Order: sequence, then C-alpha cells, then structure tokens
Amino acid sequence: MNGGIAVAGHICIDVIPEFPSGQSFQQLLIPGRLHQVGPLEFSTGGAVLNTGLALDRLGVPTRLIGKIGGDLLGTVCTESIRRVNSRLTDGIIVDSGGRTSYSLAISIPGEDRILLHDSGVNDTFCADDVDIDQLNGAVVFHLGYPPLLRRMHQNNGDELVALMKKVKGNGVVTSLDMSMFGPESEAAKADWSYILKNALPYVTIFAPSIEEILLMLDHKKYRETAAAITGDFRSRMNPPLLRELGDALVSMGPEVVMVKLGEEGLYMRTSERLSSCLSALIPEKHRASWQGRELWSPCFKTAVAGTTGAGDCTIAGFLCGLWKGLSLEGAVKSAVGAGACNVSQKDGISGILSWEETQAKIHSGWELLPIYQDLTDWRWDAEHRLWVGPNDRLNEALS
Repeated sequence: MNGGIAVAGHICIDVIPEFPSGQSFQQLLIPGRLHQVGPLEFSTGGAVLNTGLALDRLGVPTRLIGKIGGDLLGTVCTESIRRVNSRLTDGIIVDSGGRTSYSLAISIPGEDRILLHDSGVNDTFCADDVDIDQLNGAVVFHLGYPPLLRRMHQNNGDELVALMKKVKGNGVVTSLDMSMFGPESEAAKADWSYILKNALPYVTIFAPSIEEILLMLDHKKYRETAAAITGDFRSRMNPPLLRELGDALVSMGPEVVMVKLGEEGLYMRTSERLSSCLSALIPEKHRASWQGRELWSPCFKTAVAGTTGAGDCTIAGFLCGLWKGLSLEGAVKSAVGAGACNVSQKDGISGILSWEETQAKIHSGWELLPIYQDLTDWRWDAEHRLWVGPNDRLNEALS
C-alpha cells in the first residue's frame, strides 16, 4: 500500500430496513401500530468502512484499521469487506470475546437518517492499535468518530492526542472526522473544547459537520439554534458563523478545515501555511490554491435514496482529490461529487463510482443545488462552480 491512505477508528454494521417513500418519519413510526417495511439490508458502516471502502472504489490504495468482535456480526463484517477487496481485512483487529458494533439506520427517503447505535469493541480502540510500521508507507492517515471511540475521549482525550501526534510525527498527513453523540452519552461529558485544543495541532485536515463542531465548541449556541429551528438545523447556518468557526479552528492548528453542511454544501477554510507533508502531495502549480482560502461549494442535485455515510464519502472524495494532486477547488468538487453519488443509494458506499466516472459527472454540467444564504459579499467562481469568500486570499484575483 505504499503511498496510499490509511483509515482508522470506528467500525460497525449498519442494519437498514427499507422504508416506503412518500411518508414522513412522524407518519411512519407511530407507537402502538404495526408498520410495514421492506427488506432488511446489512451494510458495512462507520468511518473506517464508509470512508475506507469509498476510497478503494475511487482507486486509492487503502488500509483499514479498526476492531470487530468475534461474533456473528463480526463474521458478516469480515465477509462484506472481503467481497469488496480481500486485502482490506489485513488491518482489522478481531477481539474474540468482544461485541461488534452496529447501528440501526432509520433512513426514510427524502429525510436525514436517524441512527440507534451500540459502540461494541470500538470502546477499546486506542493509540496502540495503530502500528506505524503497519501503515505500509501511507501518505495520509484518517481517523473517524472519536466521540464513538470511548478511549479517544476519556482522560481529556489523551489517547486521541497521542495517536495523532505519533502519526503526524512520522511525516504523514493526518485527517480527523467527528460524529454526533447523544446528550446522555459518555462523550457528552467530555470537554471537547479542551480535547480539540490539544489534538488539533497534530491534525492536518479537520472535517466535522456543522452540528458536531457547534455542539463541541458551544453547547449553549447549539441548543439555542436547535431550539429555534423547525426543520433542517443546517439551513440556518449563516456565513458569519461559519467564518467564525473556520477561523477559530484554523487557529488551533489544522491547515485545512472542511465543515460539512448537508444539502447546504461544504465550507472550506485553509491556513496560509503548508506543512512539508501536505506540500509533498500537491504539485507546485496548485500549492497557492490551498493557502489562505475560504470557499463554499454547493451540492450536486441528486435523487436522495438515503444519507447513510454521506459525510464519510464526502471526505473520501476530498482525500482522493488531494491524493491525486488536484487544486483545492478540484478536491472540493470531488468531495461534493462523491457525497452526491453516495446519497443516490440507501447504504454507505454502493453509490460510489470510480474516480474517472465521478470526474466525468462533475464536469458534465451536473446541476447544483441552491445555497439559501446571503452571499452578497462572496464571489461566484464560474469555472469551478463554487463561491469564494471575502476572506479568501485569491478573492481579488477572481474579481
């Protein structure tokens, strides 16, 4: 896997019932009634399998690192991976006495998913489970879902810091994704502001969703915003708030901050500097496009069958674009392209196309969804079909 991407962290099996279209969650799930659904599907899930298998489908040499139990669901998980690529099971750790994690995904057509989750052996995942020698020359290391990896957020995130520091110290680009957590969960008791302050200096690319990062950095603002909104939480995220979050996160250490906004697209903020490990992946002609940027890309219009794994596949598209040596704009469009392909199917990865097919769709005039925000101080980049922010270093060159 020399020169590829390693994906570590959370692994689970998604259990996905098929729901009929044309009805809302409230109409379908009424207590005390029998609700007719379609066939049950088992799908690999979690950051490792969603992002990792998507990268494999995009043609990137990929290594998966995570834990499963020695139970029936663990066997289902292993067989599912082998059917994609038997080599991808090499880095999977089997805890013979442990319980494989699963999520019951309630994914109703046209609505965001609801997940009922058991973490299983993910609770024991730690820094020692990632052996630098076994990364086999990976140039990017992606870790997914620390809030669902108990040891990663216990003790003020010491294991998370140790892992990211160890990997980045070996000259590898580090990438970190988050996940939502319940208000009564152990993760909700963690001081995420403190954890991120200590971990992000060792993170090159930070890719949370807007809900996740607002919940972690400002519980009060998250609660107030969520309470004030009927409908999609993300539809009320405005450019000043995103800029405030982006600047705050970049100041903590990452060179690239990518905030996932669901149907509202993808917000990007990058630092002025490029580390040697990140520069090594970007051809000289594109390096300026990665420095001091503020971009907002709309999503591509797609008939949504399900949103399971959408954020993970968006990250896979972005990391593949970086691995291919694209400009920042090219990597961003690859991200939203992969995300759009993902939601065309109800499971985590079957909608993902090859890299060549994805790029062909992106450059075919694929229709974009509107962004319902006040972008009067932003500039539209017609070539790349995205918005350039007022704090973008190249903004004047595009005027």
